[in-house]
This record gives sequence, structure tokens and C-alpha cells, in this order.
Amino acid sequence: MSTKFSSQAAQADLLHRVIHYHRQTKHHFNRYARSLGYLDWVNQPDPFRRFEGAELISLPLLKVDEEPLSPAYEAIYEMTTVTSQPVNVRTLSRFFEYALALSAWKKAGESEWALRSNPSSGNLHPTEGYAVLSQTKGLNLKPGLYHYAPREHGLERRAEFPADLVGRLLRPFPQDALLFGLTSIHWREAWKYGERAFRYCNHDVGHAIGSARIAAATLGWNMTLLDGVDQDTVAMLLGTDRREDFGEAESEHPDCLTVVWPPQQVKRETLTVKREGVEVPLFLDTALVKELAGGAWHGKANQLSHEHGVHWDIIDEAAEASWKTEADWRSVFGSPRPSNALQPLLSTPHAPSAGQIIRQRRSAVAFDGRTSISVATFVRMMQRVMPYADRSQLERPMPWDVWPYDPGIHLLIFVHRVDGLTPGLYILVRDSRKLSFIQQTMSPELTWTIAPDCPDGLPLYWLLEGDAKRLAAQVSCHQDIAGDSAFSFGMLAEFEGTLRERGAWWYPRMFWEAGLLGQVLYLEAEAAGVRATGIGCFFDDPVHEIVGIQGLAVQSLYHFTIGGPVEDRRLQTLPPYHHLVPRS
Repeated sequence: MSTKFSSQAAQADLLHRVIHYHRQTKHHFNRYARSLGYLDWVNQPDPFRRFEGAELISLPLLKVDEEPLSPAYEAIYEMTTVTSQPVNVRTLSRFFEYALALSAWKKAGESEWALRSNPSSGNLHPTEGYAVLSQTKGLNLKPGLYHYAPREHGLERRAEFPADLVGRLLRPFPQDALLFGLTSIHWREAWKYGERAFRYCNHDVGHAIGSARIAAATLGWNMTLLDGVDQDTVAMLLGTDRREDFGEAESEHPDCLTVVWPPQQVKRETLTVKREGVEVPLFLDTALVKELAGGAWHGKANQLSHEHGVHWDIIDEAAEASWKTEADWRSVFGSPRPSNALQPLLSTPHAPSAGQIIRQRRSAVAFDGRTSISVATFVRMMQRVMPYADRSQLERPMPWDVWPYDPGIHLLIFVHRVDGLTPGLYILVRDSRKLSFIQQTMSPELTWTIAPDCPDGLPLYWLLEGDAKRLAAQVSCHQDIAGDSAFSFGMLAEFEGTLRERGAWWYPRMFWEAGLLGQVLYLEAEAAGVRATGIGCFFDDPVHEIVGIQGLAVQSLYHFTIGGPVEDRRLQTLPPYHHLVPRS
């Protein structure tokens, strides 16, 4: 058997396994994907991972009016108006606050639970954040790997890296760059959602990529996904392959690395600078990572549950099949000051800051079935999720500059209460070059008419007219939130063809892009005075049948809904770090 044939057979097997996982974890009208069927409260996972024995460095708890101040929400999409901040302890504190920190505590009777800046399915938070820091002027932290502890708003030093080695690792990047990494604890989601949990963990990775990119934007920083790095290297750098540090504790799945940097710092002697911007590699020197990982490590992971009941082998199989084994030695050109081509909204004296919108973001639990939004607000939201700033499709606005790929997800929209827009079914084709492909995957009886008053260049199409509220709720696992909102939608991914072209490792990235989309719209909803929530429970194939999708060419991966929220007045809201503030 030739090596080439063997490799092709192995890739085909991996592809078969991820597609099997996807099929197996679909919800159907007569059968849901497998889960425990009840909540084992005794073994509910601890929402906070800590590494006992690792030094905890507390980050300053900054008040709203303390430096660095947040720019206006609209300004983060016009990066030329945001002053780039230096990397220091205060800016790092603000970055983690907006990316992964606690945003509030909710209290009902004797029970308290924390909410966070990054959304999560069931508020279970499988995502853990890490940073690799170098010796940076103004940053009084030793070079090394740090784990972010959100409850304490601090950094646990997992490993000390020699300054010269970490300096060499980061030399190809702009000055004062840091690496930001994400991992997933699959058990946190599997405890409640069973075999479908691998999907939800990857949704949450996408949410966290989005929350971190937007957090960076509030500081005037750039960020991009280092998706050329193979997963073994990610595991080595983040220490998730160190079984001796986890023992009986739940393992962490190494998901991704990103690079974050203040854009005004450009070392022209080491970086290629062209008219398009700064050349940023999407890979790391694996030999240097291996050398760093061979040093001293600190801390042992805490065990989150005493017992685990059912172990969902299919999650491990999907994670193994979608493991990225090969590095991709490519670079991207990032604009030093990316901007959004959208016309900014008229500023007002009381325009909300980005920090305010981030802090107040919540997942709605119910909608009032009455609130409508204007067509201008709706169109604005659709423009915000478009990945290109202009027709040239070269410049990408924040936060899409973090995603070094062409868009692969499109929105099938159930419009219920949008003033100026006829109720019915619409679709936003997020890459106009894919229009013909998307049309061919659907019923030829659909209308495909450009939505009325649609801005030039926005590929928003009207497919069917009619009241879709009951249908939207029905296919979203009979959840009223999908029909009581102003609009809801399913995220349709270019599926089987993309997997065959790129490989099984691309499967999680489809969910990452969906989560990133969701994070943008979470904040857009808050800015518009309404609220959003993600819906991971939906009947997969019945959604496809609405528009005549057959086979696996396109698949719905995530549902989302936006409208007027119904607040639960029985719950008390407490400040996010009230437990750390000394009582007088």
C-alpha cells in the first residue's frame, strides 16, 4: 500500500467519524440526541478550574471610571478612533475582564451563580483561558504561561519560561505581542447535554474568540487566530498534555491559540510591512515550543466532579477524529488600524461604552412576544455580521479580522416583528460568491428576491412570506423564545464539501465561526435595547426541510433569537466581584 493511498484512507476514516458524530447527535421530532435524561446535581461540575500549587497573581479590579477607559461601543468597529494602549497589568486586567471575567452574580434564595462576559450553553462554561507573556516593559510579570482564574480575577503561573526563549517564540510577531489560548473541559457540558456536548463546547470556543477579540478592540489592540499551529503544539504550550498535572481531574482539550498585539508597535527589522499592513504568521516554531514545555511547571488541576456517571465515548471519538495534526505555514496581512466601512451611527452624549454593553450582556430566558425592532436596526445587525468591509473583500472589519478564513456560515432568518419588513423567511448569504451554491442546495420554488430597502451590497434575500412564529418555535425544540422574539435564525454551514476539501479537523471550526457570529449579535442586541440568546437545541433535519435542503451539503449548526426580554424579577443581581471586596 502506498503512503499516499494510506494517508487518503486515513483521512477518509477521520471524515467518516466526524460525520458519524454529527449524524448521531442530531435531534429529531421522535428522538433527541442521547443524554443522561436528568440532572445529577450531586456531581454538578465546579465552574471554576484552579491549579493547586500554582502562584496566583491578582489582577487589579478596575472601576468603570478608571484607566484604561472604555471607548464608545460604536468606536470599537471604527478602530481608527480608538487609542492603542500599552501592554501592562492594568490593560491586561481590562482585557480579561471583557473577555472571560465574571459580569454579575445571580441569587435566588440561598443559591448563587456567576455570569460571565463570554456566553456559554447552560451557563456551564467549559472554556478555559491562557496567556503566554513575554518580558514586556510595564508588565511586571515573569515570562511564562498563565491560566486565567475568573472567580479571583487573577493569573495562575503554570510555567515560567526563560525570557530569551519566549522572546524568540514571539519574535516573528509585532512588538509586545502576547499569545492567548483556549481549552475546553468537555465534561462540563456533557454533564447536562450528553453526546451533543462537543458541539456546544465548540460554540463556546467561538463565543470566547469573539469576546476576546472585542475585548482587545476596546484597548486598540489587534488579534488573529493562529490556526496554522497543529494541535499537538497547542497542547504542549498550554500544558494540557501533562497528565501528571491532571491526575483524576477532568482533562482539558486544547482548542486554539491567538496572537494579540498593540498595532502601533511595528518592528520593521523583523516583520514584513507592505501596503496591505503587517505580515503576521499563523504558526509557531514547534521546536521552541517543545523546548519551553520542557521546563518547570507548577500546579495540579482541581477535580470538578466526584463522579462522572456515564462517559460519552462518542465525544472523545469526535475530538480525536477532528484533531489537527498538520501545521500550516502561512501568514496573513493584518491592517495596522482595521476599520469598518459601515457608516457610524450618529453619536449622542449618552452613547453607551463598549464596556457597558459587554458588562450588561445577558442571555434572555424568555421574550415578551410583543417587542418589535425597526428595519434599520435589523439591517444594521445584518451588516455587522458581514465579514468584509467593502466589495473588494480584502479588508476585514473587527471582529472578522480575527478569522483567517472565508465565511462559511449563512443565516436562515425567521422574521416575526421587524417594522418595515414583511414577516416570513429570509436568508443572508454572508459571502456573495457562494450565492449560486446556496441556491442549488435549496428548493427551486423559493423566491430569492432582494429584501426591500436592502442596502447596496447586503445579500439579504426574501424566500417565503408568512407568519413563521409557530414554525420557528417548533423546529427549535418547541421553545417559545424562537417565536416570541423579533426574529430568530439558524446558522447554515457549508458542510460536507468543506470537510472533504479541508479535512475532519475543520469540523470544530464550523462551530467556532457560529459562536463568533453569536457573540457579535449578543452585543448588537444589547446596543439596540433588546436581548439575544443562543439555542443549541433544535431539530436538525426538520430545519433543513423548511427550505428543501437534502443530504449534507449544508447543515444548521446553531440557532439564535433576538427580541424584547422578560426579566425574572425573583432573581437578585449582585456585583461580579462582591465576594472579593472587603465588607466595611
